[in-house]
Amino acid sequence: MNNSQKLFEVMAVALSIPVDTVTDDMAYQGIPEWDSMTHLEVVAGIEQAFSIGIDMEDVLEMGSVGKIKTLLQKYNVVFAS
Repeated sequence: MNNSQKLFEVMAVALSIPVDTVTDDMAYQGIPEWDSMTHLEVVAGIEQAFSIGIDMEDVLEMGSVGKIKTLLQKYNVVFAS
């Protein structure tokens, strides 16, 4: 499983949605399932899946799956182009 697949799986589990509905364009509060409470579940799931701790400043910038991918590169999580 590559890192994109891992991230999509984390998002699907945290948001209780099918993994095939997760896209890079999916945005915080863009779907009913991704609200402030589930955002915390997303962060916790990402931290666990990638064995990292995410700074609060970065948590606040996680506005879409695409932005999450960009931010995770700061934590040495690499995504294929």
